[in-house]
Amino acid sequence: MSSIFDKSKIIISTNDILSSPIEYLKGVGPQRADLLKKELNIFTFNDLLHHFPFRHIDRTIVNSISEINNTTDEIQVKGTLLQVEIIGERRAKRLVAQLKDDTGFLELTWFQGLNWVQKSLQVGKQYFVYGKVSFFQSRPQIVHPEMELVAADKKSENAFLEPIYATTEKLRSRTLNGRQIGKLTLELLKLMNEKIIPENLPDDLLHQLGLINRYNAISQIHFPGNKEQFDQAVNRLKFEELFFAQLNMQLLKSERHHFSKGVSFEKVGDLFNEFYKNHLPFTLTEAQKRVIKEIRLDTATGKQMNRLLQGDVGSGKTIVALLTMLIAADNGFQSCLMAPTEVLAQQHFRNISKLLNGLKVEVEILTGSSKTKARKEIQEKLNNGTLHILIGTHAIIEKEVQFANLGLAIVDEQHKFGVAQRARLWEKNIIPPHILVMTATPIPRTLAMTVYGDLDYSVIDQLPPGRQSITTVHRHESSRNKVINFLRSEIEKGRQVYIIFPLIEESEKLDYENLMQGYENMKAWFPEPKFLISVVHGQQKSIDKLTNMERFVNGITQIMVSTTVIEVGVDVPNASVMVIESAEKFGLSQLHQLRGRVGRGSEQSYCILLTGTKVSNDARERMGIMVSTNDGFLIAEKDLELRGPGDIEGTRQSGILNFKLASIVQDKSLLDVARNFASNIVEKDSELSDVRHLPIKRFLQQQQRKKIWSKIS
Repeated sequence: MSSIFDKSKIIISTNDILSSPIEYLKGVGPQRADLLKKELNIFTFNDLLHHFPFRHIDRTIVNSISEINNTTDEIQVKGTLLQVEIIGERRAKRLVAQLKDDTGFLELTWFQGLNWVQKSLQVGKQYFVYGKVSFFQSRPQIVHPEMELVAADKKSENAFLEPIYATTEKLRSRTLNGRQIGKLTLELLKLMNEKIIPENLPDDLLHQLGLINRYNAISQIHFPGNKEQFDQAVNRLKFEELFFAQLNMQLLKSERHHFSKGVSFEKVGDLFNEFYKNHLPFTLTEAQKRVIKEIRLDTATGKQMNRLLQGDVGSGKTIVALLTMLIAADNGFQSCLMAPTEVLAQQHFRNISKLLNGLKVEVEILTGSSKTKARKEIQEKLNNGTLHILIGTHAIIEKEVQFANLGLAIVDEQHKFGVAQRARLWEKNIIPPHILVMTATPIPRTLAMTVYGDLDYSVIDQLPPGRQSITTVHRHESSRNKVINFLRSEIEKGRQVYIIFPLIEESEKLDYENLMQGYENMKAWFPEPKFLISVVHGQQKSIDKLTNMERFVNGITQIMVSTTVIEVGVDVPNASVMVIESAEKFGLSQLHQLRGRVGRGSEQSYCILLTGTKVSNDARERMGIMVSTNDGFLIAEKDLELRGPGDIEGTRQSGILNFKLASIVQDKSLLDVARNFASNIVEKDSELSDVRHLPIKRFLQQQQRKKIWSKIS
């Protein structure tokens, strides 16, 4: 079996018209081409075809100037251009023109490209003018309007929907505004036909879903004859984007399952059984048992496991990870667990060492602050195979850290690591180890199946029995005294408290000042020696940070004042209150992560969201969601709806979500259809050798060819 992406069979065709440099298109030339490349990343004919319009103007609707009122948003009018002059000085300098029709006057204003615009306008001529209406001194105006001479382009003038494209001031200065890019696209479409833009989906799929062909879709998204044609084009192209994203994922997953040789964990042995029967501190949930079974089956196949383990805060992922590492040890293999911070690595080391007490399992920790002597001792144990489990930070992936027989690599809080960092773990053995990546940040199913579709996917969707639901409340600054009194009452019961301040990305100095001011306020409200406070922030030395953390973990201090460095990694069952200052500055997922630091003991726990009295509607909605539910998966879905996939942590660099048209939120039902079709095709014909799937195969090979050509370029 060979990959459909066999590079030896890929021929770069010089006759591919879609790959023609954009300067060869009539009306472009070298200077305009340079600008199109720099400003819009349009290098080829194909790039221009896929520079879709962001809106269309219905050229059959022309309003009168007198129809403009306070509720008017965007409008198209037709009138005669009167005087055009530059007025004002320096920053107030602007170009002003008057447009007149039979019903009144409309002011047109430009703040950029004044000289060029003034030269290009023809006083006394009739123009179509389109733009967003605003008011200046009670008079209507359009700032930077789209302008076109009446009857300048018969075809676009008569079009039902005329496309308007994204452009820039530099392009406008070269007479390439939104409408003029449309003229170039129209010129390009005259060169196109169904052979140049071939179909890339099977005929039976098109028929089953009622999709128009690819050539018509690309033509009609630019120049539709009516709204129905436009909607058909958009629907077809959205499906295409979603389908090929899912298909690539499914093919990658299939290829891994077929070709990725892995070590085989053939048995569940004495270490696993001894721990499960005599050392397990609680009964596993059904969800944990299900996930362990999935991992057990995966690791016994002789193929490399690549599995994403997702579980809400406190759902018991660490126990699942430990049991998997014991299976590895039972089969004579070493394991490593990599965490994003030293604090989290230290916590894993403490907890796992405690759980394994009495068992013949050797565990060590390796971090950036490990001394040279300790590193040498660890490396010796790794080399002779006596070290079963290595826990650590990025230090684990350093080149000099070598294993005798690494069979399992676990990455905790996987979104904190880059792909290249994770991949370096695979190189730690001749046969790549099994990979288990874990996250406590709930990912909506839609997003997980899209971004991590190449991984097998496990979810722990139950919390251990006995966990009490955390009571969450939203309080304004005006209620601070009541909040302080509540904190005092909890501390007097012997409980501990977190006070979290936001990170202000623009300024570490502001972060620090904000935090230290909060720390001073807390010392005033909770004076020593009756109360003791730990303070933790990003500018501290690692040793100071760890010392302050440990004082809180060990119950020496009752209050932890911190930035979000404690978002993951601190497990203090005695902490019962989480106060989040300026909670309106946090996203939903981060608020949920922070809340998860409490509720880890048997006592009732609380999360207090403190905000100013004036918050935005979005912030108010986030606070309402947090107060109403503790379900991390529901919160993740809401977060996706509110912010979109591009802002969800860990997805920005995936590349999979760079859709031009589709949205995994708005087009969820279409995504499900695309995923089902992609899965069925790969399941039945993973090499795409069926004659019906040749359009798909040709298109994928063409995309691969473009990648190779871009590297050569």
